[in-house]
Amino acid sequence: MLKPRLIARLDIKNEHLIKGIHLEGLRKIGNPNDYALDYYKAGVDELLLMDSVASLYGRNNLLEVIKNAVKNIFIPITVGGGIRSEKDVENLLHNGADKVCINTAAINNPKLISKLASRFGSQCIILSVEAKKIAEKKWEAYTHTGREKTGINVIEWIKKSIQLGVGEVLVTSIDCDGTSEGFDYELASKISDICTVPFIVSGGLGSLEHVKKLVNTCRFDAVASGTALHFKKLKINSLKKILKLK
Repeated sequence: MLKPRLIARLDIKNEHLIKGIHLEGLRKIGNPNDYALDYYKAGVDELLLMDSVASLYGRNNLLEVIKNAVKNIFIPITVGGGIRSEKDVENLLHNGADKVCINTAAINNPKLISKLASRFGSQCIILSVEAKKIAEKKWEAYTHTGREKTGINVIEWIKKSIQLGVGEVLVTSIDCDGTSEGFDYELASKISDICTVPFIVSGGLGSLEHVKKLVNTCRFDAVASGTALHFKKLKINSLKKILKLK
């Protein structure tokens, strides 16, 4: 069995790397390409580049970031935000992305998942889920970087998306995002029970103990981290040592 991967998540607005809490209060941190290169050199397994305002404006603005990244970085790069069509995916893959991440467009048109999987292969289509707890053992999927409610049950949506052909699932806990106070372990466990494709956990990482607890709580295939890496709360080699215990 493959050991869980460590993914550096870079949320980007225009040309700036940004980060907030609960997907809100975003503030500029620096140049995303500089951070991406540092993470690659430090041994991170993959990069996740998310255009944080793309869904609001109906476009993905990361082509230049991708083009610069692939000159010096040789690990898988996933790109998300504002992807609405086959043409969008073709453009991103052509310019260096290895995988794409879709959320809003998939919820608005679930058939898009099947179209993309059929044309480009399930292995490069990742479902991004922004999950917020709304009741005991119940989470709702949000869109537009956690701004818009959908009324869709997270667990049922993941099941449906897998049936439609998505090849991987990224779940970001809105409640835990940017807090550095730990993952939503209950949510991760619930998804682990039903997810038959690789599952990426995102939102809340702040200590090595958080990863140890996740390892002991559920099955997962990767952890995506932004805050803990950007603000140097944790080192990549230390995180990977914990993940190897899985």
